[in-house]
Amino acid sequence: MATLSSTSPLTAALGLTLTTVLAVGLVACSDDGDGSPTYATAGMGTDSTANDDASDGESTDEESTEEVGEDGPEDSSDDEEAKLDMGSQDLGEGLMEVAEVFGHSGQVLYRLDPETLEVEEVGPFDGCTASIIDVALDADSNMYGTAFGSLWAIDRETGDCTLITDEGSFTTSLSFVPAGTVDPDEEALVGFDDDQYVRIDTETGAITTLGSLGDGLESSGDIVSVVGKTYLTVRGPGCEDTDCIVEIDPSDGSVLKNFGSVGYDQVFGLAFWGGRAYGFAREGALFEIQFGDDSVIWTSIPMPGAPANLEFYGAGSTTSAPPLEG
Repeated sequence: MATLSSTSPLTAALGLTLTTVLAVGLVACSDDGDGSPTYATAGMGTDSTANDDASDGESTDEESTEEVGEDGPEDSSDDEEAKLDMGSQDLGEGLMEVAEVFGHSGQVLYRLDPETLEVEEVGPFDGCTASIIDVALDADSNMYGTAFGSLWAIDRETGDCTLITDEGSFTTSLSFVPAGTVDPDEEALVGFDDDQYVRIDTETGAITTLGSLGDGLESSGDIVSVVGKTYLTVRGPGCEDTDCIVEIDPSDGSVLKNFGSVGYDQVFGLAFWGGRAYGFAREGALFEIQFGDDSVIWTSIPMPGAPANLEFYGAGSTTSAPPLEG
């Protein structure tokens, strides 16, 4: 695996203890013909009143709750292994002992250690015959992925794909929810198709509608769920310029609380670890989301050495991720 590492000065720059979580997914309206999703959102900029241009990686003086690193994406074409310098640590052995979340482009899977912020390129989605638009992991970290017309089982260690079905139209916001929510006895794979909350059968790909968002909102990118909390990035009234993040009821998809803007548009990936969420924006931006009582604070995570023209299509994390820090 190519290590996309990063520097420990990030911790000092953020001034935070980064026990974090990454899960990413994306919501699309159509395929634009080149294998990438087309979204019904305007642009990829951020709300200038809350956050400076998220794509340039510069810090803002106006927003004291947000700190943005100075380094933007760099061209790593001269390096044999791309580096996203975010610290390093041996991951150790044992699935449930490893802190990990996953993000991806249409063709490549990445793993991020939410404790050290070290990023690895797991590898290409080998065997997938279409661009992957989102992934989700169950409590045992079994990974599934969707393309616009197909559903896949994906090896989280290698990126190898096994086709489940190529019949159907699948959503770009994807997550498992814990047993006792949609199904009393087992976890369920769910997602949003615009404002419609659906369940996807992992054996057949059959889709069942469970409910809807309401309040004029639609999914803008991704859903992530752990025991006790389920979050979704949305667009709609009050969320036209940048995406908002809401907590939803995982049994029917209705909104429980709207935390407002996350400062970025087209947040196609969302993940969670240790009390904090992580957003992956299509523009290649990665950021941390810290929840307050009624709003969120977002903090850009610099990615020096990121591949040129990196776009995040989705993300995912296990439903057994710790819901609280520590």
